[in-house]
Amino acid sequence: MKMSKRILVLALVVMMMVSVVACGGSKTEVNPDNIEKDDPPADTQKENQQAADISTVEGWAEAVKGKSAGKTINVVFASHPSSEALKKMTPEFEKLTGIKVNWKLVEETQLKNDQLLDFTSNAGNYDVYMVDRFWLDEYEAKDVLMPLNDIIKDSGKTPVWFDHEDIMAAYRDGLTKIGDTYYGIPLVGETRFVGYRTDLFEKYDKEPPKTMDELLELAVFFNGKEPDLYGIAMRAQKGIHCASGWMTLMYSFCDGFIDQKTGKSLMDDAKTLESLKFYADLLKNAPPDVSTYTHEEAMGAFASGKTAMWLDATALVPVITNPSSSKIADKVAFVPTPEGPYGKAAALAGWGAAIPNSAKSKDEGWAFLMYMTSKALAVDYYNNGGSQTRKSIYENAELIAKDASLPAQLEALDVANELVKRGLSWIPPHEKLGQILDIVGRYGNQTVIGEITPEDACEKAHKELEDLLN
Repeated sequence: MKMSKRILVLALVVMMMVSVVACGGSKTEVNPDNIEKDDPPADTQKENQQAADISTVEGWAEAVKGKSAGKTINVVFASHPSSEALKKMTPEFEKLTGIKVNWKLVEETQLKNDQLLDFTSNAGNYDVYMVDRFWLDEYEAKDVLMPLNDIIKDSGKTPVWFDHEDIMAAYRDGLTKIGDTYYGIPLVGETRFVGYRTDLFEKYDKEPPKTMDELLELAVFFNGKEPDLYGIAMRAQKGIHCASGWMTLMYSFCDGFIDQKTGKSLMDDAKTLESLKFYADLLKNAPPDVSTYTHEEAMGAFASGKTAMWLDATALVPVITNPSSSKIADKVAFVPTPEGPYGKAAALAGWGAAIPNSAKSKDEGWAFLMYMTSKALAVDYYNNGGSQTRKSIYENAELIAKDASLPAQLEALDVANELVKRGLSWIPPHEKLGQILDIVGRYGNQTVIGEITPEDACEKAHKELEDLLN
């Protein structure tokens, strides 16, 4: 009898529980439809909301602010117009994210020393570095910089509006990448191309050069064609400037004067000699004082109307197209570096922004770097005086209306990317680079002024480079 009462009590309890569940609409009902409609846990809701939010700059900023507001980062950059542009844009970043940014601008000659001292001492004084491409190989070897591949792919830290693929391939892969690894995001870049006077080319029914042979033919044609007119202006001053001028066209003839895999001199190679002969022949059609020219004198000669053509940096275009600094501002156009017997190639140099491995606030440093260099802010960066590195800028109709050289620069960068595809850096990476360029530029200059033959120049330079490099 007692057992029957116990069974009855248990049955009543079970019936009451079922009744409560049915009436209360509890989520414990085992119903597939109800499971799909159930709200996810609070943590999952927060993650999903954050993922949706960062698809906009504002939403991303709110997510960053929730994590990093009140923190401070320190950035060390070169004194450069692009650095000034980023500095102007910084208050908006601080307002959006709550992260305070301390800026330090340093002359280029001191910047590398400051960065290496910061890293080797493990001081962690800086969270973002501005890095010259010429330093990247050394930094990679010394493990100075944080690899960025994973963080670029991380949609939680790098939203779609950053758009890494929009960065020009020549800059993206040529300035901030070693092997398969990215160590920075391009900030400043330039290649070189040919400027020509449209009034003269129209007057004499000439087309701009597409090949190196055509470039030489045009320089010869225009040299002395009119009073005080010369064929072309380029860099040729003794030392690094002459080396730079020669290298502007060298890779259209060969792989350079240094084997970038072995570090051995290639000055005794027949193709290197061919490039020097061409450079010297071309400059026979330049102003008589061309052997003293840096980029400034070459630009000045062209902007004053003294030469029919000019081969130098895209970064100098604003001076040439500015009526206050150029007599040919309204009669100039540009084309890529002409193709040579070795194929297409053009100069490629510039700066990137990177996160040092010694940084104390890597996430906040990346937030700053990513935001500032994003596609979303590219027009602001350009309008503030920053160097254009993104394809979307070169194709922006409103900007092209203000700067007609942008399509030509885009085409020139495609030519420059051919050098990247060949696996070459325009400036050969080497710890003794300064001495190498001084030797090459000294003998190149002597060839330009006719003191020695191209053959003697290459032979002597090869011997000195072998002594230096071995």
